[in-house]
Amino acid sequence: MQVTALVCGAGGFIGHHLVRRLKSEGYWVRGTDLKFPRFSPTDADDFAIGDLREQAFVRDIVDRRFDEVYQLAADMGGAGYIFTGENDADVMHNSATINLNVLDACRKRNVKRIFYSSSACMYPEYNQRDPGNPKCSEDSAYPAAPDSEYGWEKLFSERLYLAYARNHGIEARVARYHNIFGPEGSWNDGKEKAPAAICRKVAMARDGGGIEIWGDGEQTRSFLFIDECLEGTIRLMRSDWQGPVNIGSEEMVTINQLADLAAAIAGKKLEKNHIPGPTGVRGRNSDNALIRQNLGWAPSARLADGLETTYRWIEQQVLSNSRKD
Repeated sequence: MQVTALVCGAGGFIGHHLVRRLKSEGYWVRGTDLKFPRFSPTDADDFAIGDLREQAFVRDIVDRRFDEVYQLAADMGGAGYIFTGENDADVMHNSATINLNVLDACRKRNVKRIFYSSSACMYPEYNQRDPGNPKCSEDSAYPAAPDSEYGWEKLFSERLYLAYARNHGIEARVARYHNIFGPEGSWNDGKEKAPAAICRKVAMARDGGGIEIWGDGEQTRSFLFIDECLEGTIRLMRSDWQGPVNIGSEEMVTINQLADLAAAIAGKKLEKNHIPGPTGVRGRNSDNALIRQNLGWAPSARLADGLETTYRWIEQQVLSNSRKD
């Protein structure tokens, strides 16, 4: 029989790519989201538009015992959305409601295997003040002190999935994503993350000009290309290991270095103009010791390779938009 999967958040960046990956492996896939994917048609066999905050809609979507459910749906965005504080109530209420509804519906349909995409934002802020030496091993999560309400909601939902695993026999799989990027992600709608925002600014800048960077640019991060995110997600889902586990790159760079790399890909010389703006923690990097130990695998692709692919795609979006104007 054909393996069936439900992808919640299939209109978003990671979910859209995940549907494509599962279809390439012969799955029958249902996708659901508030919207269809923005940049290309979905590959899902069935795609339902609706609001996962509504219990009745979730019951309609989970109308059978799926072999796998991937819960990626969330109210989220980049630093400009998460760290201003203006969206805190929506972020917490919307995402928590989605997770409560999806888990309850899956339990009632006896769905066993569910993947939940948590985030590195749930790690304590006090372990991420040194940009050169952040601590993000999985066991460093407690005492809890995320740097945003988005991180607090992710931590709560991790515990929710693990509680359902203990009490209801659900085979939960929990991953903490670290800054996933690639083509067909948000790049100009206020929810884009650093790689896409930097690529957009570089693509729009004239050679010899400048781009704006929030803060001093010395805050550090690692960024994981979408293909490796999907590989780690599927390996975890098909394993006998619950997690939580980091799925991220260990290639840490400053935001200034990220901007320089994008400029080099574009073949441009650009000044960096540092301005006030939300920056999040000073340092964050994936610790991949646990994923290597339990899955015998860890991400290994170079940031430069994924960034070049992403830059070329965003460059085409910028050019296309300029022609419309």
